[in-house]
Parts: sequence; structure tokens; C-alpha cells
Amino acid sequence: MHTNFSKAQLKDARIAEADRILKKCVHCGLCTAVCPTYVLLGDERDSPRGRIYLIKDMFERKTAPKAEVRHHVDRCLSCLSCMTTCPSGVDYMHLVDMARGHLAENGRQKIKTRTIRWLLARILPYPRRFRWVMRFVPLGRPLAPLFAKLGLKEVQAMLDLAPDDILPSAKFTGPGTAATTQDRRARVILPTGCVQKVVRPEINDATIRLLARRGIDVVVSPGAGCCGALVHHMGKEDEAVAQAKRNIDAWMKEIDRGSVDAIISNASGCGTMIKDYGYLLRNDEAYADDAKLISSLSKDVSELLTEFPLGAPVRWSSLRVAYHAACSLQHGQRIIEEPKSHLMQAGYSVVDVPEGHICCGSAGVYNILQSELASDLKARKLGNIRSVRPDLVAAGNIGCITQLESGSDIPVAHTVELLDWAYGGPVPRGLEHLSQFVTDVPKPKLTANDFIDA
Repeated sequence: MHTNFSKAQLKDARIAEADRILKKCVHCGLCTAVCPTYVLLGDERDSPRGRIYLIKDMFERKTAPKAEVRHHVDRCLSCLSCMTTCPSGVDYMHLVDMARGHLAENGRQKIKTRTIRWLLARILPYPRRFRWVMRFVPLGRPLAPLFAKLGLKEVQAMLDLAPDDILPSAKFTGPGTAATTQDRRARVILPTGCVQKVVRPEINDATIRLLARRGIDVVVSPGAGCCGALVHHMGKEDEAVAQAKRNIDAWMKEIDRGSVDAIISNASGCGTMIKDYGYLLRNDEAYADDAKLISSLSKDVSELLTEFPLGAPVRWSSLRVAYHAACSLQHGQRIIEEPKSHLMQAGYSVVDVPEGHICCGSAGVYNILQSELASDLKARKLGNIRSVRPDLVAAGNIGCITQLESGSDIPVAHTVELLDWAYGGPVPRGLEHLSQFVTDVPKPKLTANDFIDA
């Protein structure tokens, strides 16, 4: 793609980087076939190629961004399916993030939109605040249709997505170390998340139990918090950088205390963000090296389990599991086979979901800010899930789990919850009715020593 930036414009680091990315695009259009919004709407401006043109025009102009650009950039899920398909290696992820940052700094927003985004950024990344707000959900849920009539569809979406009950905290919330009782084989840091810690805290417990059985100490560092993805995808770049730096400071202190083998994520959206810290802070002299180290240590929990095989399960099941590949896992981190392989090894019958590359519509806070499109994508995804007739759905991201659970009669669990169950853990919440199909593997009455004549 030919660009028309002046020499003065190219002195700006953001413009120079955008220019580098834009020049890789060859207009082939392969990305349009896998873009969820283009598949739904058929509008070129709601495809990666169309957005690239809009972003290019926005950066080249020296005037305020057009409302049209914000409209179509806001509709992007950042699912990154286009990047998996692109033959030219266009770095669309960073291009659209730069566009969001530019729009946040230079564009105009309606007061309602600005207020909703401010509230989301002030509440969701902070578990204590989020848990406090959740107490009012039962009171507000009957009013959801009224909020919709008043033009507050975002509030209606929040109420529809929120769980019915205030959930108990995880058994281990940190800070501190959850030490294995086995021979210690590794030491890892676990970012405990923000939304996940409130909405489904048992995912962290299941992760810790699963790793403890493999001889892995799990550390929750004091001072660490939200990964920064939520505000980053709303164009709040300064807030995202501040949250990333806070985590880097906390984790580097832990690294200084002793060897750390990995920083593991059990929320793939967080994992994608942490793996990108090196890029986010590449121009910050004080943090660039540490950020690069943190990114190199970052792994999804399924990657770590590949290095420390779980072995034979202690429970066996006949359950049919539809594996939903979260976009941040399959496109953001290019992890596809590992979760399915672990589930099959644990005894589950795993089936792929048709159109697995198409987003479910969660995408951080997309299902709040773009609730109508998100609902259409959810309906499409659930239709594809039902077509393979599963007993349950497995996913590796809390956003996908929340999205697919709302309005569906098919239970959804995190991959690590199912693995933990198979290796001796409790029945995951919501799967109690399926426990009759899971049985303990009989222990042999004789051991190898019984056949050895000393």
C-alpha cells in the first residue's frame, strides 16, 4: 500500500510505525472472508481491509478524525482472525490499537459513550469495586428492558451478562505462594485477573491445584493487577501502560527473589496482552528490557502443561466436549491444539465447533459497547455449538465463558476446570448434573513389585 505521510509526520513514532504496517498490505482481501463484522454486515468498511484504508486516511489527514472512522473502528472486535489469514503479515493488531489511541486523543465522543467507557475503565479492572457493584445487579436486572428503551443498551447488556449471585472468593487469592506438596519442579507467577477473580474465581483454584499435582509452585505477586487489555482496547493507552508497568514492577521483584520459570495466564485475553508488553514499552528506556523479559516468560496455562504432562487421569468420562477456541488464544497467541490435546488425554471426547475462527462476540467489553453485533455473533456461535450436540463447552477465556453462558442451556467451563476434575478436583460449578457420567479410574490391586521376584 502506498502512503502519503510527510517527513514531518514520520518524525512522530506512532505515524512512523503505522506507515511501516500499512505498506505491507497488498489489498488482497483474504481478510474479509474471516472477519466477523464483514461476514455479518457485508460492509467493506467493516472489514480489516476497509478499516485499514480508513485508518490510513485518518493518519494522513491533519484534521480531526471523521465520525465514520470511529464508527467502523469501534465495530472491530480485535479478534485478529485477519492476522491468522493475512499472507503479507500485516500487523493489524497494533495498527487498530494505534488508531484507537489516536481517536481517544483527537476524536469527539458522545457524552453517553464517554461516560460508559469511563465507568467500565474505573470498575472492571478493580476486583473490589467490581464485586461491590455486582451487589446491585439483582436490583437492576428487572429494569434492564427500561434501560434499553431509554437508549442505555450498554447498561442492559451489563445486567444481562452479570451472574445472578455474588460469588465467593477463591480459596487462594494471594499474595503469596501456593506451594506444591510434590517434589518441586518449577516456580511460576499467576496473574489472577480482574473480572475473572469476581465472576469465576474457581478457575484460579483449579489452576493452582492442577499445577501443584505436577510439582509446580504458584506465586501471586503483591502489587500486580489488571493486565491493561481492557483499557488498551478502548484507546486509553496511558492507562494501559501504567497498568503494565505496575505488573512489571511487581513481577520483577518476584524474579529477583528467586528463579521464575514462567508467568502463566488462564485468561487468554490477559495472556495476549502480557506477551505484548515488550512491544507496548519498546520505546521506554526504563522499562523496555524488563518488559521484553516479562513477555518472553509469559505462557498460557495450556502451554505450560505441555512441558509438564499430566499423565493418566484418575477419573474417566463419556462427556462430549465442544472446544471453543478463544480468539485471543488461537489468533492472538497461535495456540490451537494444546488445549484440545490435554482434554483428550484427560478422557474427554473433544469435538471442534464449525466456524471456529469466528468470534463469539465477547471481545473484552465489546459485548457491552456493541451489544447488538455481539448478540448476533453469540447466536451464530451457539448455533454452531449446538450442531455438534455436545454435553458441554470448554473455553480458555473468561470473556468467552461469560458470553456463551448467557442465554444458553449448554454449560460452559474453563479448560483447566475440566482437567482439574479429571485429575481429582471437584465438579466444576454448573456441571453437577453431568457428574453421573464421570467415574473414578479403578486402581490396580497388584503393582509391578508383585511381579518381581527379588
